[in-house]
Amino acid sequence: MNIVVLVKQVPDTEGDRKLDSSDNTVDRNAVDPVINYIDEFAIEEGLLLKEAHGGEVTILTVGPDKATESIRKALSMGADKAVHVNDEAIHGSDAIGTAKVLAKALGGIEWDVAISGSEATDARGAVVPALLAEVLGAPQLTQARKVTVDGSTVTIERVTDTGFEKVEGSTPAVISVVEKINDPRYPSFKGIMAAKSKPIEVKSLGDIGLDAGEVGLANAWTQVASFENAPPREAGQTVKDEGDGGAKIADFLASKKLI
Repeated sequence: MNIVVLVKQVPDTEGDRKLDSSDNTVDRNAVDPVINYIDEFAIEEGLLLKEAHGGEVTILTVGPDKATESIRKALSMGADKAVHVNDEAIHGSDAIGTAKVLAKALGGIEWDVAISGSEATDARGAVVPALLAEVLGAPQLTQARKVTVDGSTVTIERVTDTGFEKVEGSTPAVISVVEKINDPRYPSFKGIMAAKSKPIEVKSLGDIGLDAGEVGLANAWTQVASFENAPPREAGQTVKDEGDGGAKIADFLASKKLI
């Protein structure tokens, strides 16, 4: 079974994340980059499928040079190899552009399932897996808390607001997972050392057959028009209850249009 896991490198959520005022895109130098948190669950699920059905796990990443650090961590968890699409023309791409790049890159990889996290912590759009499936014309099995593969049939338990529902599709299929699906393993020392010699194939847009005019900030369907920093936090207002505390609180909430 050929499994591709989509991994995104994002700014650490523990840091002070910022936008770059020069083009209103994410400032990826403001804080240390890390693997997108939910993608670690996707990596683990890919490894579990490999252990159950055989085959290999390929990491697919779209990003700048620094993304190699996250790729190596994914390889140290047990993935076999990686493809890194690295091209300056991709900078500023929105979800649609990103889906186009991923789809073209998958065209050069033999795969049965492509697994990703349900969303990225830098954008929180949760739309790329569905967009990718649409571009590929493949079944989309999203928001999975459990994945079962039987031959060419993939069945998931999709998380909903009221519980879960079973969704089935045939391979090749795009799957996105939530953090309830498993417990990601920690890279072992042996895995870290082995990752240093595992192959990482770096490709440009030309290598995957995608025109630069279809991606990038200038061709994005959505852009950040403007932004400003949040104002400093003001001191709170103390309400002294002298028999009319409830009324004072109600008046305060009404002034903030909360009631």
